[in-house]
Amino acid sequence: MGAAYGLQTHIWNNNWKTVLLMAGFPVLLILLTYALFLLYAGFSGATAGMDPVAGPFLWAADALAQAWPFALIGAAVWFAIAYFFYQGIIDAATGAKKVDRRAEPKLYNLLENLCISRGITMPALRIMETDALNAFATGLHKGQYSITVTRGLMNALSDEELEAVLAHELTHIRNADVRLLVIAVVFVGIFSFVGEMAFRSMRFGIPSGGGSRRSSGGRDSGGGALIAIVVALAIIAIAYALAIVIRFSLSRRREYLADAGAVELTKNPDAMISALQKISGNASVDAPSEVREMFIENPHSDFASVFATHPPIAKRIEALAKFAGGRIAMPTAPAEAPVGAKTGPWG
Repeated sequence: MGAAYGLQTHIWNNNWKTVLLMAGFPVLLILLTYALFLLYAGFSGATAGMDPVAGPFLWAADALAQAWPFALIGAAVWFAIAYFFYQGIIDAATGAKKVDRRAEPKLYNLLENLCISRGITMPALRIMETDALNAFATGLHKGQYSITVTRGLMNALSDEELEAVLAHELTHIRNADVRLLVIAVVFVGIFSFVGEMAFRSMRFGIPSGGGSRRSSGGRDSGGGALIAIVVALAIIAIAYALAIVIRFSLSRRREYLADAGAVELTKNPDAMISALQKISGNASVDAPSEVREMFIENPHSDFASVFATHPPIAKRIEALAKFAGGRIAMPTAPAEAPVGAKTGPWG
């Protein structure tokens, strides 16, 4: 009962975070628009004849008063693009290709059997042609869900282990982790892009004489422009930092719950443990950092483990052994392998 309550709380939290992300996006977008106007006012000298200090701020506020409806329309357009094309964007970033039963019968049947056993709608299947061992799920609602696995994962794992990984990703769908991650990736992606562009423009847009253009306001005008530029960059930095905080605030507990869900679906904790053992150290995929947060394992951790998007695999295996009764088997290489034989990831 306690576990069920905890899982339901996790799903509720995911749903609330999704709503907050979507509601906060237009607010931060308007704030960012004001900062860009302020940046323009500081660099261009557009406030000639106005108060040297307050002029850039008043000019940016007036520009925002006229532009905010367009900012909200831009937010709506971005969400529409994200809703209809997010899967294509992710596929383009990862190189994933959709497959059907005819192309990959074993993989398709493993997932279909899991879905039939629990009355779950079958998600689409995709494959990334890479030797890395990894997998992830995407989707916003029923009918859009998809599970992607790498070719390396299919080649290295046994049927039982592959089934456990598919069950792990299916659990992310059931727990509403996938929808939150897709929204977070879209949310962070756009602000990261704007933030980088703003700092790039600052780097290459400052006149060689140093400082901004000065009109009849002379030195005072230059000082006001400099203050406006600093404040604008501070606002952009805050918006960017908030996006990063949101990115790293996604609960790492979701991976423990997905591992437990995989065991609940397959009744085979040993398969989940051995799959994680094989994935460990072999999961590095060339993909954008935001997308890697969706993977079953993300070995690329910025700023040490404090901001890691996933808990260590060793701790996940330890939890499966302790709470699911799984056995941790140490893989060993064969005593003697034929010359030229493919010995797999443990060879």
